[in-house]
Amino acid sequence: MNLSQHPRLLFNPTGIEALKQRLAKQTWLQAIWQTKLDKLAGVLEEGVELPERGGGWWHWYASPKTGAPLKTGQQLSKWEWEHIDTVNGEVFLGDRGQSSTDYDLCVLMGVHGRWAQKVRDLGLAYQITGEPRYAAKAREILLAYVSAYPTYALHTTRGEAKVGGGKVGPQTLDEAVWLIPFAQGADMVWDTLSDAEQKQITHDVLEVAAREVILPHEMKVHNIQCWKNSAVGLVGFLMGDEELISQAIDHPERGYHKQMADGVTPDGQWWEGAWGYHFYTLSALWPLTEAARNCGVNLYQDALNRMFDGPIRFAMPHMHLPAFNDSHEVDLSERASLYEIAQARYGSPDYAELLGKTRRDDDFALWFGDEPFNPGNERTWESTNVPASGYAVLARGKGEDATWLCFKYGPHGGGHGHPDKLNFVLYDRGRVVGVDPGTARYGLPAQAGWYKTSLAHNVLVVDETSQERAEGKCLAFGRAGGLDYCVADAGAIYEGVRHVRTLVLVDARTLVILDQIVCDRERRLDVAYHHRGQWTLQEPGTTWTPPDLDGYRYLKDAHAMTTGEGLSLKLDSGVITLGAGDKTQVISATGMGDNQEDRVPTILFRRSARETAFVWAISLDGSEISLGTDKPSKLALSTHVGVRVTTGNKSVGFEVNLSKPETVFVVS
Repeated sequence: MNLSQHPRLLFNPTGIEALKQRLAKQTWLQAIWQTKLDKLAGVLEEGVELPERGGGWWHWYASPKTGAPLKTGQQLSKWEWEHIDTVNGEVFLGDRGQSSTDYDLCVLMGVHGRWAQKVRDLGLAYQITGEPRYAAKAREILLAYVSAYPTYALHTTRGEAKVGGGKVGPQTLDEAVWLIPFAQGADMVWDTLSDAEQKQITHDVLEVAAREVILPHEMKVHNIQCWKNSAVGLVGFLMGDEELISQAIDHPERGYHKQMADGVTPDGQWWEGAWGYHFYTLSALWPLTEAARNCGVNLYQDALNRMFDGPIRFAMPHMHLPAFNDSHEVDLSERASLYEIAQARYGSPDYAELLGKTRRDDDFALWFGDEPFNPGNERTWESTNVPASGYAVLARGKGEDATWLCFKYGPHGGGHGHPDKLNFVLYDRGRVVGVDPGTARYGLPAQAGWYKTSLAHNVLVVDETSQERAEGKCLAFGRAGGLDYCVADAGAIYEGVRHVRTLVLVDARTLVILDQIVCDRERRLDVAYHHRGQWTLQEPGTTWTPPDLDGYRYLKDAHAMTTGEGLSLKLDSGVITLGAGDKTQVISATGMGDNQEDRVPTILFRRSARETAFVWAISLDGSEISLGTDKPSKLALSTHVGVRVTTGNKSVGFEVNLSKPETVFVVS
């Protein structure tokens, strides 16, 4: 590698020249650049005063009352602010540094992050304009950290001085996220610094952060390790340190090549199974791949390409990705910035179409964007199965008016996985109605008490306890007799329990679910479902008090009745129908959505049984659905079930026979 010239991280000299040429010919890029320069005019005038300590954990920054994120309000003193509940407006104060959960510390983490980004922006302005004032301001910030960084105490998210913590941030993750733009900016003004200044920045900040803070904390194949690889690799490329570069790229257990080989599924999803972390990982990977490219090393290989393809393949019709595992629902248009670099390095009609639907007014558009793109035509949705990632999609319709569901049967997803085997998310004409609640700030009790329990998902819960980590498998998938279907086995979710779920999309407005369960003894079985909307008739039954157990204690407004006959529960967004069968306690309640004030209608179908089958249906247009028994089997049997579905003038039947793996699903 020829590492004689700076810059070489975010851009090399060739990349700077190409950016200048794009700015000269693309008026839309000129507007972004002028906005950037206008903001930097204020940065040039402000004094550089760094916080006296490192920052706190982002996941502490949530209301202790509602669980909603806080927003920073009025500044009360030098490093103290008001912190406002985004749901009810209640104001909280920090504890003046008395604990690691101090809300002010969370704001300080953002202050440090913005200083690093200012160094990067100033460095780029210097490279584009050649004006020394930008380099001088970047130098002032860099040298301020030379003085401050050695004074910051090593601290974890709980304030402990041990490996895994950071100095600027409370984790090696936060340290890496801060260090990347800091190094990119330093690189772009490096040649303006004296030898003594370069040595100070290297010795007091870069080497300490890379070697003493980040490297001792190893995480194998993980999104956090990808951030750390990029931070260490960028310091290596900046300093010309081949050992650090090798640690970042070639380490056999945690380097870039290991991450891509073991972390990316054949379908293109990051192995942790959460779309938020998929993009978080992509955000971690590109700084290293781009710096390597600028130094003559090609890391833009097939696995990274698949990571850009995967989200487009899995997106719902409104271009959101489901809130599976430790993720919120992800709006792909809000994450499309990364596709600027994907389009520049790979080129794809799908990437161009996505970019054509977005505003393209951010840093990535400035750095890597070129000509405008068209948004393309509406997509016709069809069912598909992707067993490597463990998802089946059943879909009908065109554009955002389609009906679409994703059935989750595959790998658990490691530490960010949820106990939700055979969960599904249901989309209907522009919004998600069958919901997964996603995740909360990890510092909140509700994260473990609700979001990471089985009851919070559309799954089977046995004996009021959450499922074990498990990997299921698809038994049958396809289309027959006008029905789109998938049959999947949950795997070892509970000892002595087998659960097989069949989802059948009868038409664009009707979904039928069959849950077949066999246990080693009589067990309490709850089939849970969460449907966004409002009850129009929350019946039947009397008040029901949930048990004081994880998941259940978060239910409110609960009512219950017992029936052996068919029953319908009505909402303004659909009708949920239970077919006749074994005696069933039907519980209607509300569970948590985005926070404790966001209530989502919840239904539990409860039985005590050793073997049973639940058949139920969702009508998205409010139509009545009749669920009956198809001979030769009886609905109450658990291993061979026949179902007849009647809606409107349409009547269809199907059988699911678990004793015949070669013909599990048959249209009758």
